[in-house]
Amino acid sequence: MEINLVEIEKEDEWQVIIGQAQFIKTTEDLYEAMIEAVPGIKFGIGFNEASGPCLTRGEGNDEKLEEAAKMNAFRIGAGHSFIILFKNAFPINVLNRIKNVSEVARIYCATGNKVQVLVTGTDLGKAIVGVVDGSSVKAIESHEHKQERRGYVRKLGYKL
Repeated sequence: MEINLVEIEKEDEWQVIIGQAQFIKTTEDLYEAMIEAVPGIKFGIGFNEASGPCLTRGEGNDEKLEEAAKMNAFRIGAGHSFIILFKNAFPINVLNRIKNVSEVARIYCATGNKVQVLVTGTDLGKAIVGVVDGSSVKAIESHEHKQERRGYVRKLGYKL
């Protein structure tokens, strides 16, 4: 069995969520979850069917993000996988809504980092083995690093 690497193509300021779900109405339900989560959010969704015509389906409220999401989903090619590309929000703002969509079975990642998807295949089809989210660690957090982290989270407004 061979593992292939699919580099997610996205702009640096875009966020990404990659997961697995299972039903033809998934794209519409993910659309509703995203649009209700954050006023002003812009997003695109790509979803790969695993039966019937096996199409990459798409929805979104931003044409560029929708096209990019569909192309990334198509390149991944794994049935029942989805990718959401978005801006004007962070994964923390939408992730619980996405996880609560009844068709969603798994989330592989939710990040603003560069992402690579590890994909394998059998005679039945392709599957996501896992994802590489950002870079490998370089050191253990020092006291100064901890203070910087806490300051940054407060600067973003997530802590008092």
